[in-house]
This record gives sequence, C-alpha cells and structure tokens, in this order.
Amino acid sequence: MAARLKELYKNTAVPALIKEFGYPNLMAVPKLDKITINIGLGEATQTPKLMDGALAELTAIAGQKPVVTKARKSVAAFKLRAGMTIGCMVTLRGDRMYEFMDRLVNVTLPRVRDFRGVSTKSFDGRGNYTLGMRDQLIFPEIDYNKVEKLKGMNISITTTAKTDAEGVALLRHLGMPFKQ
Repeated sequence: MAARLKELYKNTAVPALIKEFGYPNLMAVPKLDKITINIGLGEATQTPKLMDGALAELTAIAGQKPVVTKARKSVAAFKLRAGMTIGCMVTLRGDRMYEFMDRLVNVTLPRVRDFRGVSTKSFDGRGNYTLGMRDQLIFPEIDYNKVEKLKGMNISITTTAKTDAEGVALLRHLGMPFKQ
C-alpha cells in the first residue's frame, strides 16, 4: 500500500505544480528527496545516559533506527574530545518519508500550542526547508511519563526544487501549514 501523501502528491500536487510553473515534463516537477531528523545533545558528554533516551525517542518518531553522531574535533571550552557521542540522526526516504511527512503535517504540528503556521523564511535558497522543534512531546509516539529531559530537534526536508518559490509551492500542496 502506497503512502497517503504520496498519492496526494501524484494526483493533486503534480498537476497543480505543472500548471503553476509550466514544467515541460513530469520529471522536472519538484518532489521530496529525503527528510533528516537530527537531535544534537551536547549534554551527553557529561551524562551519557541521556543518549539512550534520545535514541529510543527518535526510533519511535521516525520508525527506523537512528545513527549516533560523534564529535569531529576536540573543543576544550565545551569539554569535548574528538570521537565523543554528541547526537543522533535519521534519514528517511521513500514510503517512510511520506508517512512521516503526513504525520508531521496532519498530527504533530496542530498539537503545538498557539500554532499559527510555520515560517516561510526557513528555506535555504535551493528549495530545502528546515524546521526546528523545541521539544519532542508534540509527537504522539512519545510517552510523557518516560521523558527525563526535553530535547529539541531539527527536521530538514530536502526537495528537488531549484528555488525557494518552487519549494514553498511543493510543501504547500503537500499540506505544510505556512503562515499567511
């Protein structure tokens, strides 16, 4: 069974984007490439036990096992040595990516308190979008009682769009609630 958002993309977003930007063929229409979810935990250098919770929560959110990220350089000011564990990340592609995007847009973002939409200023100039989350409790997969520390995360949505305008249009057609 194909993801619901993938069907929406094929049946609704592609024709609308072709009409809006006048693409010569279907392969020129921008699409989602990957979604990367990253949790940076600088405090994990002092308390390594925090990493286990972050790994478990990211696994629950993404539905796939995260990769542990390690420091590349030593920084004395942060009491950090090269090779120390400082975070974890997951890269989603294919049906898992569409499934996560669907849950993010329709379930998770509406749970944010005083939510008025996400900013359109977080594009990088090449059609990719990054969204910062302050805590992981807005995801329905996280059990509030098992959380020992609030962890923020970055969600980067990489698209094949060439410009920010194309990226905004693509994400808007996929249901991303941008501020008006």
